[in-house]
Amino acid sequence: MAGLLCLGGPLMAQALPDARIYAHRGASALLPEHTLPAYAQAIADGAHYIELDLVPSADGVLVVRHENELSASTDVAEHRQFRDRRTTKVIDGVSVQGWFTEDFTWEELQQLRARERLPELRGTAFDGQFKLARLEEVIALVVSQVARSGRGVGLAPELKHPAYFRSLGLALEPRVLQVLAADPYTRVAPIVLQSFEADSLKQLRQQVPRGGNIALLQLVDSDQGQLLGPAGLAGIAAYADVLGPERGHVIARTADGRLAAPGDLVSRAHALGLQVVPWTFRPEQPYLPAGLPISGEGLRQEVAAVAEMQAYLATGIDGLMTDDPALGVRALQAPAAR
Repeated sequence: MAGLLCLGGPLMAQALPDARIYAHRGASALLPEHTLPAYAQAIADGAHYIELDLVPSADGVLVVRHENELSASTDVAEHRQFRDRRTTKVIDGVSVQGWFTEDFTWEELQQLRARERLPELRGTAFDGQFKLARLEEVIALVVSQVARSGRGVGLAPELKHPAYFRSLGLALEPRVLQVLAADPYTRVAPIVLQSFEADSLKQLRQQVPRGGNIALLQLVDSDQGQLLGPAGLAGIAAYADVLGPERGHVIARTADGRLAAPGDLVSRAHALGLQVVPWTFRPEQPYLPAGLPISGEGLRQEVAAVAEMQAYLATGIDGLMTDDPALGVRALQAPAAR
């Protein structure tokens, strides 16, 4: 397992020699997110962890999708046999219309094909080519890639809408722990379980003691700054090992869209024993701060993306989540832009 970030146990509070790159939904800037080819590309590009979102099927299979609503990332709307499954649901207080994983068996979901979720930025060249994946298949892919390369790779699953699925009798927490415990690799490899919902992580903490191979990461969205004050941060440290803030909490932007001076979140989190892994870094111009070096007229701006990640790495973060892990690795290796 050389080269992997050791989470939990006596190394938890020690300074790390370098940061770790989390491939956000695989190499999702290059291939449709959450597909096995996107994960294989991320591993080939040098990612230390692959990040995946989990939602359940009707029969309890852990499906790797950003959301349980399927129309944004699959061709479900083109399947006549599933037209009557279209419905409206209230999920975490928000009304959502479409097709939902919990209304399909895993066998039915295998009839669907992935689509690019951001076609206006990333094109549609790979639409319809890849099946949906389940957690076990991603683990098998990682195991095969590790065997070929001899380089360990961790997994960072995010549990999506856990309270909602618990209300349906499809609780995610026991299912993900069962799958992880069933495979020899994930019994020892570094695993980071993520959620926006503190109650889910607190439930997991009861089953996952500190000091093992599984760490817990509390995600914090851009509008949840109240969680990052002294009391809130101490509360997170009581049950989590890692803080996953939206990147603006680490370095905000000025009124003209440039990166401001870094705040003190990283040092305050480290003082409480929390590692810090902000999200999400993307290489397309609409996501990038102003004032970074621009090369050419295209949407994809690799030099600027590397420069942004280097600015964050300079704050002492322990890792970062990026849609393009190859650029993340480049940011770790290249001299910082002047």
